[in-house]
Amino acid sequence: MPIHNFASTWMTDEHKMLLESATRFFKEQWGPKDEAWRAQGMMDREAWLEAGANGFLCASMPEEYGGAGGDFGHEAALILAQGAAGQSGFGGSLHSGIVAPYILHYGTEEQKKRWLPKLATGELIGAIAMTEPGTGSDLQGVRTTAVRDGDTYKINGSKTFITNGQLANLIVVVCKTDKSKGAQGISLLMVETDAVTGFRRGRNLDKIGMDAQDTSELFFDDVVVPAENLLGLQEGMGFFQLMQELPQERLIVAVGGVAAMELAMQETLAYTKERQAFGKPIFQFQNTRFKLAECQALLMASRAMVDAAMVAHLKGELGVERAALLKYWITDQQCKLIDECLQLFGGYGYMKEYVIARLYADARVQRIYGGTNEIMKELASRFL
Repeated sequence: MPIHNFASTWMTDEHKMLLESATRFFKEQWGPKDEAWRAQGMMDREAWLEAGANGFLCASMPEEYGGAGGDFGHEAALILAQGAAGQSGFGGSLHSGIVAPYILHYGTEEQKKRWLPKLATGELIGAIAMTEPGTGSDLQGVRTTAVRDGDTYKINGSKTFITNGQLANLIVVVCKTDKSKGAQGISLLMVETDAVTGFRRGRNLDKIGMDAQDTSELFFDDVVVPAENLLGLQEGMGFFQLMQELPQERLIVAVGGVAAMELAMQETLAYTKERQAFGKPIFQFQNTRFKLAECQALLMASRAMVDAAMVAHLKGELGVERAALLKYWITDQQCKLIDECLQLFGGYGYMKEYVIARLYADARVQRIYGGTNEIMKELASRFL
């Protein structure tokens, strides 16, 4: 009889139903395709249309804009389902939980009606182009420029480590509209890649984990977009907009972290109870049981912390400081727990055919993206 985590008080019956149906879909429909997707370095384009048809995109967007009319709990349920199915290649949480909210919160009515319904169907795939070569977590240091010329902007620059980069055709580009103003010169511009010239994709980057997730370099060479593609009522609001949305982004990272921890525990418990050594299952060795008990306690604590953050966020009370601590602590514990679990697999844990090996490789970037854990501690320390 497994030790269950404490009940998630934020999760309604509707959230639970979505979690169950999405988990079943991801396992049954996408599970058989996962190996091929990992080999080719990205999911098939058609998978995004399937996700849209099943209501797995933009679940928290209002129905009037093509979404399901849910709340962030629905997005979290989908992240948990994706984790339970071991589908790390799907960038749906960024598409639905990060890109779509930028449009909903800062876009004009025309922009919302123009882009959100197509994001909900999967006709458009979203990405956000923040990171640049040499800038990392320093958003104020971006060098990509957008120069106003009448009723258009001309964008020049390059981005890297962009999730959904090979497939995305609607990209939020972080750029400088006034290089003399520092953070106050940053703006967000929407680039519809199917409708512009001068945009090109670089390599689908060869990562040590998340093999089925396309992560790319993007280049903007005199890319011209209409002035109405600016997010917000005026230039220079980009840094504020980014700061407002980062708590949810960091909660998304943390929810994905506990989902991975839960799958690691499941896989390890099953393996240790079947694998024989010295004439008995390795679960019967005291060290194995003690390690698993420690991991279960760590998982319970991590899930409780994420659940508390979910409750706060659904009430609009998750600030920058708590989100930063949450992201740092959960991802550190994710790496620790999965490392302990992999050790119990012995040499087999190092083989990619085992889920635990992929979980181990996928986990490492969690401490880097969404703001490095060092930056998270720096942010939180300012509130102490």
